[in-house]
Formats: sequence, structure tokens, C-alpha cells
Amino acid sequence: MTTATTSETPQPLTRFWQPRYWLIWLGLGWLKLASLLPVRGQLALGRGLGKLIYVLLPGRRRVAATNLALCFPELPPAERALILREHFASLGMTLMEQGLAWWASDALVKECVEVQGADNLRQALATGRGVVLLTGHFGSQEFTGRTLPELSPALGCLYRPNKNPFADEVLRRVRARSATLMIPKQSMRRMIRALRQGASVWYAPDQSHRRAFSALIPFFGEPAMTTTALSEIVRLGNALVVPVFPQRLPSTGRYTLEIQPALTNFPGATPEADALRINVLLEAHIRKVPNQYYWIHRRFKGRPPPLPDPYQKGTGP
Repeated sequence: MTTATTSETPQPLTRFWQPRYWLIWLGLGWLKLASLLPVRGQLALGRGLGKLIYVLLPGRRRVAATNLALCFPELPPAERALILREHFASLGMTLMEQGLAWWASDALVKECVEVQGADNLRQALATGRGVVLLTGHFGSQEFTGRTLPELSPALGCLYRPNKNPFADEVLRRVRARSATLMIPKQSMRRMIRALRQGASVWYAPDQSHRRAFSALIPFFGEPAMTTTALSEIVRLGNALVVPVFPQRLPSTGRYTLEIQPALTNFPGATPEADALRINVLLEAHIRKVPNQYYWIHRRFKGRPPPLPDPYQKGTGP
């Protein structure tokens, strides 16, 4: 299902010449020029951009600080503050990586990204079943994902259509460098169909979910509205679940993409138990790279009473 402002047919970028799109054109020009720099240089620019975002977006800064306080109450405030600043630096680097994801050559991708556990995905696909590539909202996902078509030629990607048709076209073109099938996020039937046909599909179930197939599941010990849909998707799609996690190493301009073994006994006893299992997997990788997770999302919104909304002033930790 797409919005009325987007089209699944590729659109020529030249149609977006109106003044309301000029800011996006400026951003694309910046990314294109920056793509001429070495990767470490691009990441350095991204770090500077992230510092600017930290200053300019106090609302998002408060959301991220609240999330860190809820998820890492054991850390001293000074350490959480450092993670917060490094998180915004990571956001800036993630923006720069959109250019890498789009324009980097395959040779540069291979040089920069070390794939760990590739045989785990090969073995899963060798069964003839589809594979859910389970991940979370981490920086560098777009760039490191460029390595996957070599392992899985039929690769699907879920995406949320953007209300801005130019931004939507740009994002879909970036993801098309690694995905052969673009699946709107609300079109679970298409995802299940792709899995039945033996494709791999990226899936990140780590954002607040308050519609059907949702439950209150602990995330870092804090109750969070969480999707439980993966259990049904895997059952209907006859698929395996393979966790895939990226990591950026900014000091070297290198990356890793860790592909873990397929989950056993999934789906399990209940969808809620499966969702908790997924959250535990995500937590383990987040603890490795806490600054590279997407903390500016309001992960704990929409909880039923008597649980408070931690993002309202006066109710946070």
C-alpha cells in the first residue's frame, strides 16, 4: 500500500525541479561532492554535521536522553551524556553514508565492509526457504547492506513511503542499490509472498507499534509497545530468521556486517515470547555499539495506563 503522493514506478529526478525541492537538491549535491572524499573524510564531515544536529534539534536530543536514561539506568549520567553526544555524531555519519550507499562502487563496498558469518546466510538459503534478515535501526545499515546481493540475489526491503515524493524517490533509489524488491511497510502480504518464493527480506521490528499484532514487551527491562507480527510472518512465509547487525568503525573508515546463525525453534510457544527473544538479541548488539542505535525514536510511546508517557515534561526518568 502506498500513499497518494508516491509511485512505485521509478520517476525521473528531473521532474522535481520546483523550488520546494531545492533543499533536497542541495543535500544531494553536498553528498555527491563529499562522495569524492575518502570514507574517513566523509565520516569526519558526518561527525561535524552530527554536532550541528545536536544543537539544532533540542526536542530530539531530549527524546534520546530519555531513552538512554530508561535503557541504561545503571550508567553514570556523565557516561550517558557522552553516549548521547556520540549518538548525534553517529546520526551525522549515517546521513553521509546515504551518499556512500548510492554512489560507492562495488569495489569500495567490498574494501570497506567485512561480512562476518556469510555462510550462515548461505546455509539458510540453501534450504530453499525464504529468510527474514532480522535487524534493528542502526546507523550504516544502508551502506553495509550493499554487500548482501552477492549472498542473496533476491533481496527485499521494507520501506515507509515518504510524503515528499522527491525524498521518497531518492530513498528508494538508495535502497535499490542493495534490494531487488521494495515492499511498502504496510504490505505484509507482499512480504510473505516474497518469502514463500525464497527471497530474503530485511525486517526491523524495534520501533513502537500500537496497531494489530502488538503487545507490551520489555526492552532493556522497560515495558514497550512491540510488534509481535514476525511470528505470523515466519509461519505463513515458511521462512527462517537470520539476525544481521552492522557496526561502523569510524577511526578506520571500515565496517562489519555480522550475520548470525538462523534462529532455532522460531516461532516459539507464543508471539509474545518470540518478541521478547528478538528484543534480547537487539539489546545485545546495542550494548556493543550504543551510540549507533536510533535513540531519537520515541520507543516507549503509546503505553497503556497506568504507565506514564516518559516524553512528556515532568514524567521522564
